[in-house]
Amino acid sequence: MQNPAPYAPRRASTSRFEAIRGLRLHLRCWGDPAQATAERPPLVLTHGWMDVGASFQFVVDALAAIEGEGRFIVAPDWRGFGLSAAPIADSYWFPDYLGDLDAILDRIWPQGAVDLLGHSMGGNVVMMYAGVRPQRVRRLVNLEGFGMPATKPQQAPLRLAQWLDELKTPARLRPYPDLAAVAARLLANDPLLTPDKAHWLAPHWARPAANDESAGQGWDLQADPAHKHVNPVLYQAPETLETWKRIAAPLLWMEGDQTDTAKWWGQRYSRAEFQQRLTVVPTPVRQVVLSPCGHMLHHDQPEALARELAAFLA
Repeated sequence: MQNPAPYAPRRASTSRFEAIRGLRLHLRCWGDPAQATAERPPLVLTHGWMDVGASFQFVVDALAAIEGEGRFIVAPDWRGFGLSAAPIADSYWFPDYLGDLDAILDRIWPQGAVDLLGHSMGGNVVMMYAGVRPQRVRRLVNLEGFGMPATKPQQAPLRLAQWLDELKTPARLRPYPDLAAVAARLLANDPLLTPDKAHWLAPHWARPAANDESAGQGWDLQADPAHKHVNPVLYQAPETLETWKRIAAPLLWMEGDQTDTAKWWGQRYSRAEFQQRLTVVPTPVRQVVLSPCGHMLHHDQPEALARELAAFLA
């Protein structure tokens, strides 16, 4: 069966690389910094785990269809993802994402607050950042960055033991024979993703295999396998909520009607507990559910997401 024609972007992007905290990080940009003003500052889009900044192309295009191409938009690849370099380390530490984001904002818009959006892991990052640096965020958007189940100190010994055990065997990511297989994986992950978008995403999500065993024989995901290692530091929900209490920007929370968090956490973390956590945010919170939509809101409903963004950012 012939592969469909890839999605055709409406708004072209450019790549920008910055030396950030000892790493060469990649920023995907739409538009020019000269377009930004205090009333319409840069819109910064941060992706989730095992994703890349290019993943926001469909939303950027849908937003341009609504309001034109006058907005400067930046989507970084987090360290160890996409075209950004990976640290020389065998684990990733959540505070590093805050440090990287702070440095990125200083490079692209040092003079004021930005509009800041995060998806999934990126949503967790931007929520904490908006509380730690409230003066740097004008509008805040969280796409299914639920946080994590609360932990207890008694879990620490087993978590550390698990981490030590995982370090003994280098993490690996599954290789793919060709880009069609990468697109098939994307479609399997998200049944609402259309084939044209999957085939456009595939070369952004993967790169030609570079290791000695498979060089020239397939495609690897553009992600450091060390991301698969468990974090040895337990998630501290009370500490996280203390940052949420300091958020000064209005918050737009968005989720998909088909997202089933029980598949991730079982009974350890319920939607009711998340809603209770959200009450600590002191600013107005607009909650929106998109339908039909799963976890990848920016893939499943880019037009509906763009409509909500345009209204909220205005």
